[in-house]
Order: sequence, then structure tokens, then C-alpha cells
Amino acid sequence: MIQQYSSQLLEKTVAEFARFPGIGRKTALRLVLWMLRQDDEDIDRFADAVLRMKHEVKYCHTCHNLSDSDTCPICADARRDAATVCVVENIQDVMAIENTQQFHGLYHVLGGIISPMDGIGPGDIEIDSLVARVADGGVREVILALSPTMEGDTTNYYIYRKLAAYDVKVSVIARGVSVGNELEYTDEVTLGRSILNRTLFDGK
Repeated sequence: MIQQYSSQLLEKTVAEFARFPGIGRKTALRLVLWMLRQDDEDIDRFADAVLRMKHEVKYCHTCHNLSDSDTCPICADARRDAATVCVVENIQDVMAIENTQQFHGLYHVLGGIISPMDGIGPGDIEIDSLVARVADGGVREVILALSPTMEGDTTNYYIYRKLAAYDVKVSVIARGVSVGNELEYTDEVTLGRSILNRTLFDGK
């Protein structure tokens, strides 16, 4: 039974907060009541930050990372090794690898992995744009840094087959990352060593 509040505005706001992942109605109510106690300026600043993020944050036209401009700071950094491209599933994985400070190349964010059970096929993620980057020349190595799950391995193999026609080395991060674990939850030391000790992807 849904709890009824004395204010419909309060009820509506709690319901919206409860839509957040991992946020139940009790936590949502606690957050909303906390916001009601804050100064108007603080709440206006919070609301403005959320609105600007939603309307102004873009996807990098090269790697599909989040950015405030058409090209993200990583792709725009001339000090990065543009010949090495690390393929990851999502934005969180970029952040996780960057935190290791062990990788100095560029990224390519797929925006998901192949998962027939979830109705996600190769055409639903950024594989074609990755192939186009390699086809344009200049990329010498593609590192497949996807989570070591069945879906991640399927995606690795598909990308490997798509890049087979090009003169590019395809490697996969070392399996210091436990099989079945999500990449973003792997500790930075293990993840960093996995990047440094990557091996060639043999397609098997």
C-alpha cells in the first residue's frame, strides 16, 4: 500500500526520487525532507546543475565518452597515444581505468555489450564506429577491456572478427579480473595490472 502524505507536492517529489536506482520510498522521503530544510539558493543551484547536465552534456563524436563539448578532454589531449584505443562497455569503465593511471591511450565506449537475452545486438552498440576509426588508419592496437562475462566474451569475439581485415593488433586485458565480475567494481591495482599485462586476443 502506497503511503499518502499531507502534501501532494511532497508525494509527487518522493515518487520521483524513488525512481532512482537503489532508492526506496523511505530513502526518497528522507532526501526530500532534507531538501525542504535547505536554503532556496542551495536548491536552486542543485536544480540548475541537474538541468544543465541533462541539456548540455554531450557524447564525444570520436569515442562516445561524456563531454561538455563535441570532443572530450581525453580525445583532445595531444599527450595521449592516439594509436592505442581501449574498448570499454560504458562511461564508468573509462573512469575506472583512468583512476589506475596506467593507460595513456584513447577510448571507445560501446554503450553496452552484445546480449541476445536482453535484445541487444551488434547494431545497438558502437561497434561500426569503432571499425570506422580503425579503417581511417592511425590505430595500431585495440585493447578489448570488457567485463569477463559470457556477454563480454561474445562481444570481444565479434569485434575481433570485424577487425580481422585490418592491420591492427587486438589484445584483451589480462584475466586478473575475476570471471563474471563487472569491470567498474574491480579494484584499481588489479585493473591497472590487467591493462599493463594485456595479451593478444586469439579469437578462441
